[in-house]
Amino acid sequence: METKMAKSFGATSTTDEVLSGINLRGKRILVTGVSAGIGVETARTLAAHGAQIVGAARDLKKAETATAQARKDAAAHGGSFELLEVDLGSLKSVRAAADKLVARGEPLDIIIANAGVMATPFGHTADGFETQFGTNHLGHFVFVNRIAPLLRDGGRLVNVSSAGHRFSNVDLDDPGFERTTYDPYVAYGRSKTANILFAVAFDQRHRARGIRAAAVHPGIIKTELARYTDAAQIEKRIQQINENLKAEGKGPLQWKSLEQGAATSVWAAIVAGGDQVGGKYCEDCHVAKPMRDDIDNIAAVSEGVRSYAVDPANAEALWKKSEQLVGESFR
Repeated sequence: METKMAKSFGATSTTDEVLSGINLRGKRILVTGVSAGIGVETARTLAAHGAQIVGAARDLKKAETATAQARKDAAAHGGSFELLEVDLGSLKSVRAAADKLVARGEPLDIIIANAGVMATPFGHTADGFETQFGTNHLGHFVFVNRIAPLLRDGGRLVNVSSAGHRFSNVDLDDPGFERTTYDPYVAYGRSKTANILFAVAFDQRHRARGIRAAAVHPGIIKTELARYTDAAQIEKRIQQINENLKAEGKGPLQWKSLEQGAATSVWAAIVAGGDQVGGKYCEDCHVAKPMRDDIDNIAAVSEGVRSYAVDPANAEALWKKSEQLVGESFR
């Protein structure tokens, strides 16, 4: 592990580069969202290094097809791979899956909360929460907290967030857009800020056991996540982003491959030190620097983290509000 810290990783680093020379045999790792995109690649690379993977997904049939290579890699390198059905948009499903894991009692070394939806039309989860906040945040909030007792001392939680957190802080007075005009990107931003704040508060609660939590931005990757977004709208947004980057004296937006996109997740989970990333937001395989609050939201893929997203008081307020919404308390 120490030798890896000496190596420098960045935006173009891949999962296999980050994990080069690391043996994960005996490590049990849970990854949500293994039916597509970076969740599949995250699980694959960890399994290929010998880890025992529990892959959670809403659609098991789709996940089984998507993880065929991951299961082959696991078998070839001393790892294992199993699937667990979890619909993060249904707290009944979330609680049933968590209860199943707790009843089995097998310890976990790492949880990577990767699943999510992006810029969806206005809608609600099975429990009546706004779709993105309910799925991306509240589903993981209940699931992770219920299985937290399974985490070994020295374990790690990685929440996959996004540069999209810069679109909006959480709104604890109106989380369901009952009094606010719905904007799919504002809703996405709220949910991704919530992912970071959840990591901040979780890290504070569990660091006494050496368990640390971090949030990561995987980068801009062409995945199923953008399936609700109009192609012309995406093109327009990229054009605005590139104009902004040019004004900052930077080159145009660089798309990442899946292997590059999942690299920061595995870096924060395996390679980085707990004190280095605990309670932090990471991007391009390093801890992000604070960004100026006066920078316009359209700089959403420029580097840095909004101050509201790593504010401990904001994190505690979100934790309490989340407990109220789901009707369940966690220490």
